[in-house]
Amino acid sequence: MSTLPFDVRNVRWNTIDGLDHVAYHICAVDETKRIVDILFKFDANAKIALHRHKADYITLVLQGELRIYRADSTLKEIRPVGSYVTGRADGEPHTEGGGDQDVIAFFSNRNVDNLVYEILDDGLNTVATFGMAEFKALFEAQQPQASTLVAS
Repeated sequence: MSTLPFDVRNVRWNTIDGLDHVAYHICAVDETKRIVDILFKFDANAKIALHRHKADYITLVLQGELRIYRADSTLKEIRPVGSYVTGRADGEPHTEGGGDQDVIAFFSNRNVDNLVYEILDDGLNTVATFGMAEFKALFEAQQPQASTLVAS
């Protein structure tokens, strides 16, 4: 079932070569508070790379439905628009993606010690990592978001 579209006119999506079916917009990287906040857009009817969260997180689904799959590709959970879910670091490896429409979800990664995500191969071996340093570099490299603030 389609949901109302989330207005992304002022969001500049970015991608990373080799990570298919996902775009991101980093909202904030706060090393002092140990938080990395990201908007993700997952393609409809597709799955992103197998991964494991290495930091506690909060998700809020803003458009579509977020489908979570176990490492063996079986469907584990469907989170409809408006779902607010908290999760702990070092949970079950999984993949995720959109239902019949692209899904947009806000991820707030908390208590980041170093790593935020481990990207895994089919044998659950770590093939890449993304931590505070990588997200800080991606944040600094992304195009600034358009401002709607009016100077006083």
